[in-house]
Parts: sequence; structure tokens; C-alpha cells
Amino acid sequence: MASIRGAWSDPPPVRDGGGVTTPARARTNRAVASPGFVELHGGDSCVVLVPGLGGKIRDITLAGRQWLWHNPDVPFTLSAPHAEPTPPADSGGFDDLFPTLRQCLIPTWVQGVRNRQLPEGGELWVEQPEFSVAADEHGPSATCRWTGIAMPYELSRTVTVRMDGSVTFSYALKNGGTHRLPFLWASWPVLPLTHHTRIVLPEGARTRLLSQHGIAIGRAGSEHRWPRLRVGSSLVDLAQPAMSLQDDYAVKLFVDLPRNEALVALEEENVRLEMHLNGRDIPNVGVWIDRRGSSPPTVARRWGVPLLPAKSSRSKMNVVLGPCRGAPDSLSDALGTWDDAHWVEAGATSRWSMTWRGVRIEPA
Repeated sequence: MASIRGAWSDPPPVRDGGGVTTPARARTNRAVASPGFVELHGGDSCVVLVPGLGGKIRDITLAGRQWLWHNPDVPFTLSAPHAEPTPPADSGGFDDLFPTLRQCLIPTWVQGVRNRQLPEGGELWVEQPEFSVAADEHGPSATCRWTGIAMPYELSRTVTVRMDGSVTFSYALKNGGTHRLPFLWASWPVLPLTHHTRIVLPEGARTRLLSQHGIAIGRAGSEHRWPRLRVGSSLVDLAQPAMSLQDDYAVKLFVDLPRNEALVALEEENVRLEMHLNGRDIPNVGVWIDRRGSSPPTVARRWGVPLLPAKSSRSKMNVVLGPCRGAPDSLSDALGTWDDAHWVEAGATSRWSMTWRGVRIEPA
């Protein structure tokens, strides 16, 4: 069975005493309680999108489990007019970050966009994208389309919930300028971290450190081999991140994928979330582990090193397993010392995709 269900993003109209109908949003400066949603159903799976929040995906249900973490202190709401918007990752869910993850200035040698400022979290989350839904023999789909602000691009993401219950994310990036453009893209699905969580990545893959707190892995840029990272004189296995250390910690890593079909997965007891992709198109995975060791991920990215949390967030644990193109979080750093930015030629379109599946597994 396949279906699409949604709700209009504006509140119902309010009729005043003079008989004039006025949208409720125009009559208040408070945040809108419900920015609207679209549900895509296929097989036993469901994806819930909130288009008004930069195309955020709120829920992904596969194999009977809703996988995305929600921050109880940061609700999924639209900011009040003239208020400072809430960065995307702070509320949880799934966001796409592009053309950078961290605020930066494009280097002067990049033709066409030199010295342009890119915001924290990239440009997508500050926009309300063009949005459309469709259904065909593959299943229901929803497409978000963003237009660049500081750079002349158009990026689209189509989410399709297929009849077999798998979910496909298809991306197309078009360069509308006259010079080739550099970029970083990262999927940012925030997932709960429990004592049963197990991360599955290619054994022995190159793993580079970006930032840390409460764990001494080395300097930013230092290299390791997944999943065993050297901490002082010991090797720590991060495949089970909630159980690897006794102390609380937070760490951001980038893991390289082989240049062929690859599997990235996260297991919780008797169920596994699988991400199937090709390392030629999506060569990296950003891994964020927060075992009560930092403030929200956005703050950690802004300062480069995770900070201690507010008291109210001490009990929060989450992990991000985000396939991405390029590293680290700053496009300027990716164009510099890390030498890992991606490019799209003038007038060209770059495409990539990944498929998520939920699989039930037998307990060990």
C-alpha cells in the first residue's frame, strides 16, 4: 500500500468582527505551533517531512521503528518574525547541509564566488524550498528544490518511499553559473544513542578526527582506522559508542568509504537501519557521537570543539551517521588543509543517491 497525507502549513483563517478573514499567522508574532507536514507511506514504512523548516525530515519509520532523535527542548516550529532562527540540527530529525556545514568565508582564489560568506549549517535550512509531491509505480515521493543565495546553484532532493518499504534519497545539483563551484554536502540524521547501539562501517577504513571532548584521540586531522581509535596508550572500539568508555564524551569523525557499493548501518537490538550507497558518489560518512559529552551539534561545529552542555541536556545521548561528500565541516577548510571539497562544473549537473532499509535481525 502507498499513500500521501499532509496538512497545510498555515493556521486556519480567523474571521474578525467586521467579517474580514485574516490569516491567523498575520495576527501574532509568536512562533507557529505547527509548520505543516507531509507523510509518505509505502509498504510498512513512513517518512514525515516538514517542508517549511528547510525541507526537514521529522520521522523515518522502517521495520517498525521510528529512527530519528527529537530534542525535547527544541520543538519543530517556525521561528517568530524577526527572531533568530533555530539552527537545523538542534531540534533533531534529518537535515541536508549544503554548501557548507560550518560558517566560513569562501577563499579569494575561487572564481565567481570569492570572499562570499556562508552561514552556519549551510543555506538550505534558512529557506522554504519549492515543494511538490507525486506518486507513480515506484511509490509516493516528495521533492524539495532550493536556489542558492551566495552561490548560483539549484539543489533538489527527492524522497521516495517504495512499495517494498525502502526509502530512496535522490539528489541533483545544477551549477547555473559561469565558473565551477566548490561545495560540501552532508546528510545529518540525528539518531538516539542507547547501550544497544552498534555502528557498522567498513573495517579498517581511514578515520579522521575533527573535534572531541572528554576523549584524547589526538589533534584535529589525525588519522585512525575504524572502529579502533588510539586513546593514549590504549585502543578504544567505537563500534558500540555508549559502551566504549566509562566517562562521558563527544567526538566528530569522518570515515572514508570504498569507491564501490558500500553499506553504512546502525543496529539497535533486533533491528538494523541500513544505508546503501556507492562510495564513488558519496565517499565519506560524518560520525557524530554524543554520550552526554557536549552541547548541541551546531554549537560544536561553530567552535570546532564540543562544549559542555547545559544542565538540562546532561541526559541526552545521540549519534549522527551521515553519508556526505567532502570533509571537514567548513568549506574553506575543505578547500585548504583537508583538500577534500567537491566541485560541479559550470552548467553541469551532479547527481547522487542513497537507499535506506530497515532489517530485522536475530539477537546475538
